[in-house]
Amino acid sequence: MILLKFLKLLTHRITIVVFLLLVQLALVFASIYVFRDYFVYFYIVNFFLSLAAILHIINGRSNPAYKIAWLVPVTTLPIIGVVIYIIFGRLRVRKKFHTKMGRALEKEKEAIANTVPDLDINQFAHTNATIQSTYLKDNSGMPAFKNTESTYLPFGEEAFAALKEELEKAEKYIFMEYFIIDEGKMWDEILDILIRKAAAGLDVRLMYDDFGCLLTLPEGYHKQIEKFGIKCSVFNPFVPVLSSIFNNRDHRKITVIDGKVAFTGGINLADEYINEIQRFGHWKDNAIMMRGEAAWGFTILFLSIWDFQRPSDERYEDFYPGPQKIEGSKGVYQPYSDSPFDNETLGENVYLNLINRAEKYVYITTPYLIIDNLLMEALCNAAKSGIDVRIQTPHISDKAYVHALTKSNYEQLLESGVRIFEYTPGFIHSKTFVVDDLYGTVGTVNMDFRSLFLHVECGVWMYQTEAIPQLYQDFVDTEVLCEEITLEKARDVRWITHLVRSILNVFAPLM
Repeated sequence: MILLKFLKLLTHRITIVVFLLLVQLALVFASIYVFRDYFVYFYIVNFFLSLAAILHIINGRSNPAYKIAWLVPVTTLPIIGVVIYIIFGRLRVRKKFHTKMGRALEKEKEAIANTVPDLDINQFAHTNATIQSTYLKDNSGMPAFKNTESTYLPFGEEAFAALKEELEKAEKYIFMEYFIIDEGKMWDEILDILIRKAAAGLDVRLMYDDFGCLLTLPEGYHKQIEKFGIKCSVFNPFVPVLSSIFNNRDHRKITVIDGKVAFTGGINLADEYINEIQRFGHWKDNAIMMRGEAAWGFTILFLSIWDFQRPSDERYEDFYPGPQKIEGSKGVYQPYSDSPFDNETLGENVYLNLINRAEKYVYITTPYLIIDNLLMEALCNAAKSGIDVRIQTPHISDKAYVHALTKSNYEQLLESGVRIFEYTPGFIHSKTFVVDDLYGTVGTVNMDFRSLFLHVECGVWMYQTEAIPQLYQDFVDTEVLCEEITLEKARDVRWITHLVRSILNVFAPLM
């Protein structure tokens, strides 16, 4: 039995991948060792390579913190630092990625132009709403939608029940896109519905991120799924070759049903998200269900990434469900997607707009609080200006080093008047903003460097919708279960903890 487990571990995909990556690293270091006898020549070459790398880093358009994180190894680790930067450090997207994404975005624009009437956002009651909506439309391409009703789902268990109920109602198509899928109660029950719907003739499509599922799904799992009549695509298939392309992952969570109902939020398709299993105490997560025109916006977002992965001549307009009228609908919904394939940090700018344009309060939930100077200054300045800024983070971490980085930001925020609350029952994974009883966003964008700069992400910005008070109430209810972190407590750590956090902070953008 033990031998069988050992053999299974040896042949597991992750074991093979790690082995191949280590072999490549070993070859790199071995090459450096072999050339040690030519030190003078090697030193001269390394000097010019280091200089070129430093100039490239300093003059690049990447975040300043990301630049600093790479300048340290390049300047302090002779030869090795430059080699590592050349392999992993350049945020350069391959030309074919740009070409494929450009083609998909053109089809996205065409579909929007042919199906979505212009909404006069200048009629918004608040100028700040017009400004935020204009930014999103001009930089993400997705307009604002009305004729939509929403239900905010504050726990994974509620989201799971609602998702299954809506999947059963599907009549034409089901599109699902997730970062993590793991076999278990949640996925098994969803897959059973998808199989039945595909057998009934519906167009059922599934996309998952290969790196996100590296530890949860067997290699070639998409082929198993396609045997059920479900179209399946794997985003950026993981190849065990040293490359910076590792960084670009599809972190989105989207389900679209018939172009009429859409889900997004923090929840992946795995049992910890519905507390069927407990890894880090109680898992607090969320989703939002939208019924109406905004669902068509998420349909287009899904189709553009699907088309990026599996190019075809199909027209997005062919999936359009037609105009939808939702009686009594309130407010405005604006789906958005952020991508590392352009130079626009859209996810971060959505957050910055919400913070900088707040007049009363900004309430935030995030599993990770690893932020750059822009977000730090925005949060601190808002609090110093009398805005009630509160942030909820986990008390039990899923990654110790990430939690250490989160805590390292507490002191500066607390000094400025930001209030921080840790969710004592366990791990909080939701990513939400609610502002002034007017604005909110629910989505997949963590407040860390990976989500803000490296991953494909999504969310929905809202103005005066029925989900806004639900978001607010969930924050208030959750705060009762939290421990408020005082400045004294944030400072009461050992010197070794300070040292570790200081070192981790330098490399935070790379984690």
